[in-house]
Amino acid sequence: MPNELAAVLFDMDGTLVQTEEYWGEAMFELAASLGGRMSPEARARTVGTSMRRSMQVLHADLGVVRSEEQLQADARWVEERVAERMGSGVTWQPGARELVAAVRAAGVRTALVTTTPRRLADIVLGSIAADLGGSPFDVTVCGDEVSARKPDPAPYLQAAAALDVAPSACVVVEDSLVGVTSGLAAGMAVLGVPAMQPVPPAPGLTLVETLAGTGVGELAGVLAAREAASC
Repeated sequence: MPNELAAVLFDMDGTLVQTEEYWGEAMFELAASLGGRMSPEARARTVGTSMRRSMQVLHADLGVVRSEEQLQADARWVEERVAERMGSGVTWQPGARELVAAVRAAGVRTALVTTTPRRLADIVLGSIAADLGGSPFDVTVCGDEVSARKPDPAPYLQAAAALDVAPSACVVVEDSLVGVTSGLAAGMAVLGVPAMQPVPPAPGLTLVETLAGTGVGELAGVLAAREAASC
């Protein structure tokens, strides 16, 4: 029998809220403090990745050598700058608020699965809960709470286990290549909404330009399309 939609697993930065820009602004500031300028191409390669990977990309792009202690200090500096921006408020991506609300109204289980550390994700989660009158997520999984980060499937598999749902009955909503890769590797259907980097077509992936106009029916269609393609 075909799977019915059991859960929707949302990425956060760049997918639901316009916070990905905060990370870019902070990294551009860090690059300037190190005496250089981060290229747009390097910035694009950091989207959806861990802080360690982002710092490695930034340092290589600038041609600077940093010790492990300096790398960690740079990462903390970026996180603090992003926390300041998040504390001033966040903005939904087009259609994201309506989609999250529709999924909850339909009684479909939900999770937030982000590479962002818990202490920063909680700032965004607080804003979302205040806007929607409570948290819309049954489960939240952050980047410092997993055995491996995206593009590894571990974050999405951890969320599915916590929700007690089969991965094959889940739809992931993602904006980045590493996030899409993670969701597909977890055996889930994926709705990709590329924002700051291109995401190539792949089996099990449905690509759209925006979440505006996307509802529960469309998410069920993403799941059905993956199953039809695998037959």
